[in-house]
Amino acid sequence: MVIGMEQAGILVVDDDKEIADLVEIHLISEGYSVQKANSAVEGLRLLETEDIKLVILDIMMPGMDGLTMCRKIRECSTIPIIMLSAKSTDLDKIIGLGTGADDYVIKPFNPLELTARVKSQLRRYTKLNPNSHDENRDKEITLAHLTINKENHKVTAYGKEAKLTPIEFDILYLLASNVGRVFSTDEIFERVWNEKIYEANNTVMVHIRRIREKIEMDSRKSQIIKTVWGVGYKIEQ
Repeated sequence: MVIGMEQAGILVVDDDKEIADLVEIHLISEGYSVQKANSAVEGLRLLETEDIKLVILDIMMPGMDGLTMCRKIRECSTIPIIMLSAKSTDLDKIIGLGTGADDYVIKPFNPLELTARVKSQLRRYTKLNPNSHDENRDKEITLAHLTINKENHKVTAYGKEAKLTPIEFDILYLLASNVGRVFSTDEIFERVWNEKIYEANNTVMVHIRRIREKIEMDSRKSQIIKTVWGVGYKIEQ
């Protein structure tokens, strides 16, 4: 059963109590249930015991930092992760997204913008709706070395299942459902994130790299997602 977004459990992990409380207030006002942790260790424990659908994760924390926690989550789960950080350079974003995060929000942030991003990520996550196998077969895209099932978000590459995050799945599905068409990074961002891109960033590039790591036999010699230098990316039959 698809869980309604308004009932979704959200975990906020931040050692700054004021920030965690502020985020909690705005999320509760939107109808979400919220769990808070002031350390990564406590956050990982809550993930094991609570029904969490999305994590908002501070990067700079004492002990285990947010990057390490993100990697640990990705070892066993594809739930959306939104990182919070005062670090705002492109390199910081690349590192954050490269660990498996779905979005990266810079402090100080507008709570309304963060809430909007939470809603966007949960819309992707709650698309997961496994129906009967017969119906699922009609929803599949089958290409050379790659099968994508839109209903249950299952991706198989070279005969092995690849576990993609909701953002990664949407990017791959966009390319695979438009075989031969080249998409620029700006167009991918606007189609997948459903918002205009106002400044050059490496968000799409980082996600493409992570998708390749999961679906390619050799991510350095991509056979599925092709780079069209100076233009963008495409998938061929």
